[in-house]
Amino acid sequence: MTRKTVAVVDYGSGNLRSVSQAVAHVAAGSGLEVTVTSDPRAVLDAERIVLPGQGHMADCTRGLATSGLLDAVLHATANKPLFGVCVGMQMLLDHSEEGDTPGLGLIPGEVRQFRLQGRLQADGSRFKVPQMGWNQVFHDLGRGPAHALWDGIDDGAYFYFVHSYYAQPVSAQHNVGEADYGGRFAAAVARDNIFATQFHPEKSADQGLALYRNFLTWNP
Repeated sequence: MTRKTVAVVDYGSGNLRSVSQAVAHVAAGSGLEVTVTSDPRAVLDAERIVLPGQGHMADCTRGLATSGLLDAVLHATANKPLFGVCVGMQMLLDHSEEGDTPGLGLIPGEVRQFRLQGRLQADGSRFKVPQMGWNQVFHDLGRGPAHALWDGIDDGAYFYFVHSYYAQPVSAQHNVGEADYGGRFAAAVARDNIFATQFHPEKSADQGLALYRNFLTWNP
C-alpha cells in the first residue's frame, strides 16, 4: 500500500516543530503520516502540503528557492491541498512591501505593512507593531457559506498572531477570514486547493487544532 503523507516543507524557515506536532496530533489514527521534509520528491509524493514561514519575507522566498523546493511546491499547488501559515501565507501573494519582495503569485494581491503609528486602541493604549497575541477571526463575511475549513469553528473565535504585515487580496472571494487591528484585514485567504492563515493554528489551542483537522479531510 502506498504510504499517505502530509509534508511539512522545511526550507530553513518556519516553526517546524510546533506545526508538525500539531498536525501529527490531529492526524493520529487517520492513516496519514506527517513528515518534515527538505526533499522535493517527498513534497511531490505527499497527499497534502503544509507551508510554514516566519521571519523576513525575502529570507523565506530565498530559502524556498535555494533549497530546491520551490518547483516542488509550485507543482504540488496544482492539484494537492496546501495549507500556508504566517509568512507561508504571505508568500502565496504577488508581492510584499517587506523588502519589496516578489511572491509566488498563486493568489493575486499584496502584502502590506501595518501603519498604526500614533493611533490608539479602544482602551486608550497605543497600537503595537508587530501585533502579538490573541485576536478574533471572523469567517461569516456575508458572501455565502464559510470556507469548509471553518467547519465546527465559531465565527469570532480567537487565534494567535505575530506579524507586522498582512495580506490584501485583489479579490474579496479570496479573503475567507478577517481580523481587526486598526482596521479589518485578511487573516485567512483561499483559492481552489489552497488555504492559508496569517495566524498560527499550532499556537491557537483547540480551534487551531480543529482547523488542521479539517484540512486533513478537506477535498477541494
